[in-house]
Amino acid sequence: MAETQRFDIAIIGAGIAGSALAAALGNEGLRIALVEARSLAMAELPAARDLQHFDARVSAITPRSKLLLEKLGAWESITDYRQCPYRHMTVWDAEGTGVIEFDCNDVNAPALGHIVENRAIVNALLARVSDCGDITAFDGVQLQDCAHVEGAPGVRVRLGGGLTLEADLLVAADGAVSPVREMMAFPTREWDYGHRAIVTTVQVEHPHQDTCWQRFLTSGPLAFLPLPGEDGRHYCSIVWSLREELVDDLLALDDRAFCGALEQAFEGRLGRVLDCAPRFAFPLRQRHAIDYVQPGVALVGDAAHTIHPLAGQGINLGLQDVGVLAEEVLAGHARGLNPGQLALLRRYQRRRKGENLLMMAAMDGFKALFEQQALPLRWLRNAGMRGVGRIGPLKQQLIRHAMGVG
Repeated sequence: MAETQRFDIAIIGAGIAGSALAAALGNEGLRIALVEARSLAMAELPAARDLQHFDARVSAITPRSKLLLEKLGAWESITDYRQCPYRHMTVWDAEGTGVIEFDCNDVNAPALGHIVENRAIVNALLARVSDCGDITAFDGVQLQDCAHVEGAPGVRVRLGGGLTLEADLLVAADGAVSPVREMMAFPTREWDYGHRAIVTTVQVEHPHQDTCWQRFLTSGPLAFLPLPGEDGRHYCSIVWSLREELVDDLLALDDRAFCGALEQAFEGRLGRVLDCAPRFAFPLRQRHAIDYVQPGVALVGDAAHTIHPLAGQGINLGLQDVGVLAEEVLAGHARGLNPGQLALLRRYQRRRKGENLLMMAAMDGFKALFEQQALPLRWLRNAGMRGVGRIGPLKQQLIRHAMGVG
């Protein structure tokens, strides 16, 4: 019979949320297991700035999330590699004259946020994890099952290869289709948006002006996010959310035709779309766990909630989950409390659930509003956008909220 290894905390998933939580809890006197199906060997990040060497998946890191990454000691290596601050946002309605502009100068900030490749964030966090002597990594192993230990507190986790772990607290950081959430029978509310998002990197003719650009079309929102350029070449990451029936035809186009369709959808705001990297598409689904916690188990990040990507808030909500859960666990540990104690975990849930639900409702409201084609609603929508742009205090509050500091 295989030996069972004991830990205070077992974290399943070593993406951004899981590796950030491990880094936040490391070197604090807790025995931590970090479990990941993929290899956790540090990837060598490509230095070249061209279409073939940017990560297709990027995140818009808010100042609030940047502060957490700084606290974890990860931000310096991210900036040493590459990231692109955005100081301006331009949002406009494809079906009218509504437009709104946000600028960091409106709130006396150096930037509204930073666009960072996801793999750069994970690499920086895993480097911090490797510095923590109390974290044991189990990589290249699949989760087989997990369940509460009968007659005792804690959770038993079975991994591939006959490995068995027991922990006082099991944290699911294993993504939107979370096996831990399923195995531990967390109920969810969820529905399909009927959209898929196409992501890729493109080269554009003109500089992006350190601006995030977003156009709302009837088929879904299209975002151009700034990336660092080189030698007079200008790059953006795109996220193009489209009704399901439109996606396959766009993916089937050759690169030249796709760039032409993208340029037309974007109204050529940055001149010609000169070239694109390989394209990927993923389905968009709203999902929210009714509870984030049960005795000995907590959900964080996409395992707890997924949100439409139109405002780029998903990873920021996940990082704030991580920051709050780490605070509560470490405060409890200082008082000698079991990290899986339900009262402790409920404090985490109270601090995070309301904020997450509010952001999810706001994103759903924006999506529904811009899909409406009735002429009176279009007129009100465009008038509202122009009105917000003219009301300084309201606009400042919207900017601060989007930055995570409001």
